[in-house]
Amino acid sequence: MSLWNDNVGVKSYEDGGEKYQGAILEQYKLYVEMADRVSNRRGLANTFFLTLNTGIFAAIGVFWKDRPSGPAWLLLLPLVLVLAECMVWRGIINSYQEIRSAKQKVIAELEERLPAAAYGRGEYGRGESAAFREEWRSYRPMINLEQWMPILFGLVYLMGFVVAMTAEYGKWAVK
Repeated sequence: MSLWNDNVGVKSYEDGGEKYQGAILEQYKLYVEMADRVSNRRGLANTFFLTLNTGIFAAIGVFWKDRPSGPAWLLLLPLVLVLAECMVWRGIINSYQEIRSAKQKVIAELEERLPAAAYGRGEYGRGESAAFREEWRSYRPMINLEQWMPILFGLVYLMGFVVAMTAEYGKWAVK
């Protein structure tokens, strides 16, 4: 599938090239802004889930200090819920990354009709110069860190459940 409409070109505009280039530039600016908004929404989603998990940890701290009576296996339902929340969080991060990658491809194709390709071949295309590629190897995109956060929270929840079960049914108790 091509990004370009076959029936629209320079000749479709009254004064030719200038208006055509202007139209491409306007579409380009709009699309870069939309890509930026996707990143902002991803950041807001991450803030929401970090806040939610901080609240969950605060609740765990309160209940751990003054544990309600009852068998520890009753913690299985909250464990399933927080693990599901972590899976949803990871899915949202991956979805935003897929949307962002698709938008970057469109931006790179729009840049083919512009004088420079700073976004597609530069910043996100990792550059074409050897110096830029060498510098880029040391850079770790934020998405790599973001994708690990839900996994780490899930592992901490699992470890907490194991500690609670061991305290209840094991040979040692956590006081």
